[in-house]
Amino acid sequence: MSVASLRRAVTESVSGLPKAFWWLWTSTLVNRLGAFVATFMALYLTLERGYSASYAGLVAALHGLGGVVSSIGAGVMTDRLGRRPTLLIAQASTALSVAVLGFMEHPVAIAGVAFVVGMASNASRPAVQAMMADIVRPEDRVRAFSLNYWAINLGFAISSAGAGFIASYSYTAGFLIEAAMTMVCAIVVFMKLPESRPVRTALEKAAEPAVGLGTVLRDGRFMGVVGLSFLVALIFQQGAVGLPVAMGEAGFTPADYGLAIAVNGVMIVALQIPVTRFIEHRDPRRLLVISSLIAGYGFGLTAFAGSVGVFAMTVCVWTLAEIVNAPTQTGLVVRLSPTHGRGRYQGMYTLSWSVAALVAPLMSGLIIDRFGAEWLWGACAVIGTVAALGYWGLMRRLPEEYVVEEHVSQERVPEVSDAETVAPRTDSVAAPRP
Repeated sequence: MSVASLRRAVTESVSGLPKAFWWLWTSTLVNRLGAFVATFMALYLTLERGYSASYAGLVAALHGLGGVVSSIGAGVMTDRLGRRPTLLIAQASTALSVAVLGFMEHPVAIAGVAFVVGMASNASRPAVQAMMADIVRPEDRVRAFSLNYWAINLGFAISSAGAGFIASYSYTAGFLIEAAMTMVCAIVVFMKLPESRPVRTALEKAAEPAVGLGTVLRDGRFMGVVGLSFLVALIFQQGAVGLPVAMGEAGFTPADYGLAIAVNGVMIVALQIPVTRFIEHRDPRRLLVISSLIAGYGFGLTAFAGSVGVFAMTVCVWTLAEIVNAPTQTGLVVRLSPTHGRGRYQGMYTLSWSVAALVAPLMSGLIIDRFGAEWLWGACAVIGTVAALGYWGLMRRLPEEYVVEEHVSQERVPEVSDAETVAPRTDSVAAPRP
């Protein structure tokens, strides 16, 4: 590809998105650049503080449990208080709790504050997704979600390398740097991002029933997507929990695992944008079925890995599925969510990933200890097949407007110039039918 072609491709990938989206994108990137706690918590507790691996696992589980608890609460806040206040509260709380965590010494205090950090750091996700759906045109949402996912992985890749150098100097400095960067994000949200929550007229409120958590739970089609999302997330989580354990038991070193898993971040940073350009106008039904199969059997191939190179090859396979699945599934969630209930719906979707983060370590440990790693990778292949069949059955019954909305949409969002703010929108993605 020539330089001119590459420049044109990049321009087309990032053009047409409102200014508010790029402030939100920058906030995501800065947050991930400062992701010190999630990356080095286990090493901090075992090497710096001298606690056992079991205690480190307990703290990690409490951190994840905090995310589970906040998923629903943050979704409700996003709809009731608004996207901007929820983001501000979540990021400011994250900054303060991370700073406090760096100075905790008693094991109970560390565990308690880690739970609070998990709650605060996860609380921003429903608000970010809802705001992104508010301010981006429907036909651009897959591209916007893809760019945001790219920012998450780019920030994580850079922070993982930088945090290693910071940790060699001072773990406390790492906590304080993350707190400072997260507080910068909170200030950016307050200064640059106006509220985007759609404002409904009295007539619209009378015509459309209020959306509560019960509404979400009774939405069988959406809850089916949440369940399938949980299965897919359970597979992808094995890259961080099952794979290192299996490689360690097979005699590979942490450096070997680091080399293999680094392929995941490199591929996402390098391929997320071009792959999204390729899939942007393709049928999401097929993309979700195919990506689920590739994810399951990509991990399934790990059963035959005997060298770092083969492990890296399997990472390449399931990373491709991740690149396709993430923006496609997020776009589907938005299309199935009524505009005035996006926060609750996004909170429920976020919950599927948070619960998967809790279940995956238990699943991998139990299967590896009792049956061996090969059975874990076989289970991943089975789960991927079940998810693919689930998507196939669910999407067959999905009305056509939910599938083609990203491609041929009647919903138009005015472009936002540098001098404009994001006005609350009253247009709506079709609400789920009873």
